Amino acid sequence: QVQLVESGGGLVQPGGSLRLSCTASGSIFSINRMGWYRQAPGKQRELVASITNYGSMIYADSVKGRFTYSRDNAKNTVYLLMTSLRPEDTAVYYCNLVQRAVDYWGEGTLVTVSS
Repeated sequence: QVQLVESGGGLVQPGGSLRLSCTASGSIFSINRMGWYRQAPGKQRELVASITNYGSMIYADSVKGRFTYSRDNAKNTVYLLMTSLRPEDTAVYYCNLVQRAVDYWGEGTLVTVSS
């Protein structure tokens, strides 16, 4: 089993920044992909940023230039630095890990962008 624990969410004003963290633990031996998704109220979950073990980086068009994904392989931790936040970025942000074609999800961390 794999466990994912996210942290770093909260309330921020428009234009502000937050950094999310996600640490994986448990039976980790061959990560195929690890990244971030989000789900806003009344909407489907969507990809925010992800990277494969081959180094292919993907960002949602809506966050390009504002969000930065990074990964510390030694710590099995990924980060999402979010800058220039907008009200439409308000959502629950989920960490995702894919290992041997199995998806693992964290419980999510709420990000609220509001004045």
